[in-house]
Amino acid sequence: MDILWYKALHLIFMVAWFAGIFYLPRLFVYHAQTDVSAVDQQFKVMERRLLYFITPFAILTLIFGVLLIYSYGMAWFKHSGWMHAKLVIVAGLYLYHGYCFKLLADFRHNRNRRSHKFYRVFNEIPVVALAAIIILAILKPF
Repeated sequence: MDILWYKALHLIFMVAWFAGIFYLPRLFVYHAQTDVSAVDQQFKVMERRLLYFITPFAILTLIFGVLLIYSYGMAWFKHSGWMHAKLVIVAGLYLYHGYCFKLLADFRHNRNRRSHKFYRVFNEIPVVALAAIIILAILKPF
């Protein structure tokens, strides 16, 4: 029964994390396009609040994911190539999340030098990652 709870909580926190990680770069797109000081300040507040709001969800996603792996056991883990591939993508997502803190700091200190086009592409990374993760978790191709 514990595995089902771990799985449910892992998915709940993952969905909440992704909702934010989809929206934050979209805020960066709009922020990079503005020259209005009041709007710039509002984006700074929104971005900071969102990133700090979703970070606990990222941590809880990780905790319940690790509990799931532990619950299934090392024998299962060693023979689940799809899980290894998934974890590589997940590690990339955590790096992405961390990089968002750097981008947030750049905006906060008026150091952003990237265009809205960069952020539009940057915004698509979690979408591609999520698609790959779902395909790996459902199809278990190897």
